[in-house]
Amino acid sequence: MLGACGMQKCHQEALKRNRVSLAKQLVLKELLEHLIEKDVITAEMVEIIQAKDGSFGQNVEFLNLLPKRGPKAFLFFCEALRETKQQHLEEMLLSTIPSQSNGSAKLNRGYEESLSFPVPESGILQKRQCLHPESMEYSLDNGDGPHYPQVKPCTPEFYHAHQHLAYRLISRPKGLALILSNVHFSGEKDLDFRSGGDVDHAALQKLFEYLGYQVFVRHDQTAQEMREELEKFSKEPAHREVDSCIVSLLSHGIEGGVYGVDGKLLQLPEIFRLFDNANCPGLQNKPKMFFIQACRGDETDRGVDQIDGSERADSPGCEESDAKMQENSKLRLPTCSDMICGYACLRGTAAMRNTKRGSWYVEALTSVFAEDSQNTHVADMLVKVNRLIKCREGYAPGTEFHRCKEMSEYCSTLCRDLYLFPGFYPGN
Repeated sequence: MLGACGMQKCHQEALKRNRVSLAKQLVLKELLEHLIEKDVITAEMVEIIQAKDGSFGQNVEFLNLLPKRGPKAFLFFCEALRETKQQHLEEMLLSTIPSQSNGSAKLNRGYEESLSFPVPESGILQKRQCLHPESMEYSLDNGDGPHYPQVKPCTPEFYHAHQHLAYRLISRPKGLALILSNVHFSGEKDLDFRSGGDVDHAALQKLFEYLGYQVFVRHDQTAQEMREELEKFSKEPAHREVDSCIVSLLSHGIEGGVYGVDGKLLQLPEIFRLFDNANCPGLQNKPKMFFIQACRGDETDRGVDQIDGSERADSPGCEESDAKMQENSKLRLPTCSDMICGYACLRGTAAMRNTKRGSWYVEALTSVFAEDSQNTHVADMLVKVNRLIKCREGYAPGTEFHRCKEMSEYCSTLCRDLYLFPGFYPGN
């Protein structure tokens, strides 16, 4: 038995600094058996742990007990993490121990450190500049870096056949695009480094440029700086001379808001309000696209097994109003219209990011838009993005992210088909 002798201070500090991540990600069942074998914990302690509700509560109880289990408890815990294929958690712990204190803690780790892992975008983890193993995912593909697909151009024949039902989109540039990308965080929230976030903003910048947009990218801004940048962009006089607008936000987030690098929230309704018909007259009757890569909660979608059988879908009928329009001398607009917003995930759930290829959502978005914008309108392309995200699955054995799922969605107040007509300008 290890007795009541305390754990080394540096090991206690490592557990404390990574407590939230461990509580969320630890898979205890097999790990506890290894620790019983090493006399780190007892069968009675296992009963106390298992009496708690849910995996998070059980993990918290375990983390309360572990620092009291002697000077070797930390090393046996790291060994058990490796034995149960949770090496990324061991690496997370060891990376927070000062090098002069590591000593025997730097155990041999028999796994390939070049693999990439699944990362939730809620990101309330330990702030460090290194890559966070707890926010990685095993790569789901053989590629080891970003892919920037070329956009296929629209043909004149397609433009002339579809432009009468579509938004006008023939200005040069097609519009202005703003990308706000937050990767390095500070502040009280302890938001983690968004490894792979640089891949996302580079991929979107290339995509928007290929589509014919003038692109502005801003990096690592506080919530107030983001607010000011968005307000400045919404009042840009050049909006009057172009046919559309794109805003993309890449950060950590929760439902209804995204985080600045200072850990403060910027509310999404506040952002949309800047571009509505009242506050942004230069974009009235013009399509405004928003793409948001951020968590909308911290629940990992574990997925469910599909029941065999054909899919069914209802097609609701259309509703008409018999009220006649009252003539006015000046046409009035609803306050908010002509917007479409794509979200990486559903309300309450986490968005996943690959540390080498970027986020699942941005990778799907750039792939679909590059391939299909030549002859498909934006709403249909976002349905295809949904389909790709629905089919994707995390691979991280021994963690809560193994076989995890994500589901993107979009909402729209568009009033016409939004074709991007890439590469086509009348009169060329």
